[in-house]
Amino acid sequence: MTKKNNFKLETVNGICTITFQRPKTLNSLTFEVYRELEVLTGELQEMDDVKVVVITGEGKGFCSGGDVHTIIGELFKRDMKGVLEFTRMTGNVVKNLRLLDKPVISSINGICAGAGAVIALASDFRIFSTESKIAFLFQKVGLTGADMGAAYLLPKVIGFGRATEVLMLGDSIYPEKAKEIGLAYKVVSPEKLQEETQALAERLNNSATLALSMTKRMLNNEYGMDLVSAIEQEAQAQALLLMGKDHKEFYNSFVEKRKPKFKGN
Repeated sequence: MTKKNNFKLETVNGICTITFQRPKTLNSLTFEVYRELEVLTGELQEMDDVKVVVITGEGKGFCSGGDVHTIIGELFKRDMKGVLEFTRMTGNVVKNLRLLDKPVISSINGICAGAGAVIALASDFRIFSTESKIAFLFQKVGLTGADMGAAYLLPKVIGFGRATEVLMLGDSIYPEKAKEIGLAYKVVSPEKLQEETQALAERLNNSATLALSMTKRMLNNEYGMDLVSAIEQEAQAQALLLMGKDHKEFYNSFVEKRKPKFKGN
């Protein structure tokens, strides 16, 4: 287990858990946390011992977004170049999560707002506690809802119309509504959150991880493609996987009437 100043990093049997550890501020983000996250999310790709990533928070918050005092107050002192450096850094966290060829799960234990909501959005799966809520509240503080990739990702997750409502109104979305609109993979009681998150992480970890990586890459790549280009890309990707050892292992296990033992190759 590695302890950073503001979050805990623990990898066990291929599952890396990142836990925000500023519970007194509902795990709000500071410049330091953003920098650590930018570096870590970039490094995760090269960590061969990590197959699945889980993000969660300590206490009653998942992540309440940028800290009002340590970020907003300080940004007023910067010029345009300095502010742009900050917004690009925050965007890099989301970019790194989306380009990471490994499944990412957000285990949402409480308040999930602002930048925290976009980090959860950038994940591949979101499991909500019944005592949590999520809010893209940028416009409520006089900022555009198009922040850290939110206006790009949210319409693709919940649809253009709903994304417009969410980003323009900034209202809190409670778990059952999140499930209804496709923002939540699952909603569970607080007592079951860690158990359900671990179960999903282990399921993904025991899957053909190369196939998962290729699936995530194709989902990212095909966002802006036309049908013909997408079908051709999928043909090439699937041809590679058809020649992979994991697919052959499936075939051998089927013939031998046993469970496959995938190795991610």
